[in-house]
Amino acid sequence: MTTYRSKALLIALCAATAAAGLTATVPALADGPADTIGAQRPALSWHPCAKPGGPATQECAELPVPLDYDAPDGPQVSVAVSRIRSDRPEARRGTLVVLPGGPGGSGVQRLTQKGAALQKQLAGAYDLVSFDPRGVGGSTTAHCDLAPGDRYLTSLRAWPAPDGDISENVARSQRIAEACAKNGGPVLRSFTTANQVRDMDRLRETLGERKLSAWGVSYGTYVGAVYAQKFPERTDRWVLDSSGDPDPQRVARGWLANMSQGADDRLPDFAAWAAHPDREKDGLRFAQRPEDVAPRLQALAASLDRTPRPSTTPGVPLTGNGLRQALQNTLYSDAGFPAFAKLLASLQDPANTPALPPELAQPLRDEDAAQMVAVICNDVTWPRETTASFQRAVDEDRARHPFTAGMPVNVQPCSYWKSTPDEQPTKITANGPSNVLMVQSRRDPSTPHSKGLKMREALGDRAVLVTVEQGGHGLYLGNGNACGDRTVTQFLTTGKRPARDVTCAN
Repeated sequence: MTTYRSKALLIALCAATAAAGLTATVPALADGPADTIGAQRPALSWHPCAKPGGPATQECAELPVPLDYDAPDGPQVSVAVSRIRSDRPEARRGTLVVLPGGPGGSGVQRLTQKGAALQKQLAGAYDLVSFDPRGVGGSTTAHCDLAPGDRYLTSLRAWPAPDGDISENVARSQRIAEACAKNGGPVLRSFTTANQVRDMDRLRETLGERKLSAWGVSYGTYVGAVYAQKFPERTDRWVLDSSGDPDPQRVARGWLANMSQGADDRLPDFAAWAAHPDREKDGLRFAQRPEDVAPRLQALAASLDRTPRPSTTPGVPLTGNGLRQALQNTLYSDAGFPAFAKLLASLQDPANTPALPPELAQPLRDEDAAQMVAVICNDVTWPRETTASFQRAVDEDRARHPFTAGMPVNVQPCSYWKSTPDEQPTKITANGPSNVLMVQSRRDPSTPHSKGLKMREALGDRAVLVTVEQGGHGLYLGNGNACGDRTVTQFLTTGKRPARDVTCAN
């Protein structure tokens, strides 16, 4: 489950070196109201960290948290945190935590990107806070020592061979699982949703807040839902933006599988845009009619399956699966349509050498690949099925959903993971305060509306759902519309929600 186009879709410490390389031990914090633990909270040492394009008042700090919460006085790891303080103290009512997508999204970067818009919308009602989950950005990281070829997005996303064969996917998944078991150590094993939730609560304690408000996007909605389930009395106003199915038996395995339907739901939006006469003047019209776009895309991907095109990145050709992955990324936001259309236009002339989208042109950092894999594998036990069983699932998915071509149901390193989860995933239920506002796109390529309804069903009377009648992933202050944005802003600033589930027309 990813949030923004190239993020979402985004140390080597053995047991002997982990304790030496981690931050100094700090006393465990009491699990009680904020006013009873003030003397025990480690002070955060805030320093300016403004970035170009972000708020000038953004600050950063490092929060020490236990490597293992069952041993709170043992080794600590560091979580990078960031805040933008309310510019209207008289209007301030609390702290809003921004939860990024992923696994692998940076909360610090997300706050930089959205901080100014949030300040404008929320009019000083909150201090804005976020953090990089373990393994991400400025927080303690781990690595698996994966070969570069195993760290491309088209490798980590298990695209089958052009003929549908998954032999190389099986071999790669086994290699990754072996490497992570050998090199990741206890730090890698600590990368879980449950620990991200605990780290978030440790941040709440350290900030001295009795309750938090939150805005979670994509995978961040699952983190937010788990926090609200574990600590319902510590939640104030909760926004879940672009939710997936919280099924505790499947978790990320279900999120991946659901992308097949998501791509099918969303593709007509790109088809209508790419066939519109307005594209003619820019040389970006891909077909004369919307219904011709999908067949042309399939034919183009098939031709690249047969004969990959050399790209402007030496040694990295554009393959059929590369085109399919680029399309998947594009569907997250209408803003990505022009760049993908330019790529398609460049492929029409055999003499052209296409430029790959940046997220496909080079491998992910080993630390980023390790974190992305570790969270989904550490959270829940994946089935250890036979190769033939995975092959059947891929064959069926390819027939039903040609644009995802079996990738969402293909084998993953998790099926060969060497460690088992320390705890069972949290079941999301209707037990808790009625303080959740969900916002969901009608045509979401990553978290389809039909699966967002599973989160809505699980939360019961705790939640109200706003369905935005358009396509895209990550709606509030992003790919939504004025109606959806207004509804979220009103809830965060006044506490008012619609009385029942509502729809925002496009």
